[in-house]
Amino acid sequence: MRNEILWTEIYRPNKINDCILSKENKQLFQNIVKTGKIPNIILSGGPGCGKTTVAKALCEELQYDYIFINASLNGNIDTLRTDILNFASSLSLESSRKVVILDEADNLTNATQLALRAFIEEFSNNTSFIFTCNHKNKIIEALHSRSSVIDFRIPQSEKPLIAKSFHERLKMILNNHNIQYDEKILAQLILKYFPDFRRIINELQINSNDSLSINILSDVNIEINELIKIIKDKDFTSLRKWVALNVYNDQTRIFRLIYDNLTPKLTNESIPVLILILAEYQYKAAFVADQEINMTACLAQIMGECIFK
Repeated sequence: MRNEILWTEIYRPNKINDCILSKENKQLFQNIVKTGKIPNIILSGGPGCGKTTVAKALCEELQYDYIFINASLNGNIDTLRTDILNFASSLSLESSRKVVILDEADNLTNATQLALRAFIEEFSNNTSFIFTCNHKNKIIEALHSRSSVIDFRIPQSEKPLIAKSFHERLKMILNNHNIQYDEKILAQLILKYFPDFRRIINELQINSNDSLSINILSDVNIEINELIKIIKDKDFTSLRKWVALNVYNDQTRIFRLIYDNLTPKLTNESIPVLILILAEYQYKAAFVADQEINMTACLAQIMGECIFK
């Protein structure tokens, strides 16, 4: 892997003016910054379009204390109650108001969302809530009525300008890393995955060495030998980074590559174990809400249960 730190994190904007947004949303969030008050809001849109980036940028630009909770990982109501209660009731040294960011909130159960309604009311004097979601229809009406909903869809008329802005952002990233590139390849990459900015940057990082590889336009470019070494070394930190960079590739293809390349390297007793694990998680991949968690769980189980020759 070329870099240990994800470019999506290195180049995540921390000011609203640096976020690539539709004109309407840019103005809306700039107005929030001017007022200095973050209301309860639901940020809705497809993956990688900037919802989480905007939520964090608002808090950082206004210097609000905030807690970030991934609802897919920490959606248990008892965990939420403890984390939110401890955060909202503690003394803030930086600002008078706090913000709870609940990422991927559409993965929360109705019961958990109903409980959050009570939290919003209980801590309304000092805490705002920002919910991000891919599907706003999965957020219950009780939360809708207590929040402003902001849709991150880009109007058709603005897509060329947004794409151009993002093209300039990609050029800046590549120039910072002294990577040679063909602007036509960048343009084709944007066309392929637009408006999933996160995926575009991840694909850029995967396929960049001293120059940008044309493989960036292929459907799958998976460093399977690197993954096998990570599993053999039981390096879970590197495993998570590998998944983050490859989660948008074809999952079926990844499972097949693991099977084909890992089987010859395992003991005879471990091969059936590998097959059963892959079959289980390949089936789950068709239903899970978060493919990254599913793939990480699969590889972690292989790491723990399979023995190399």
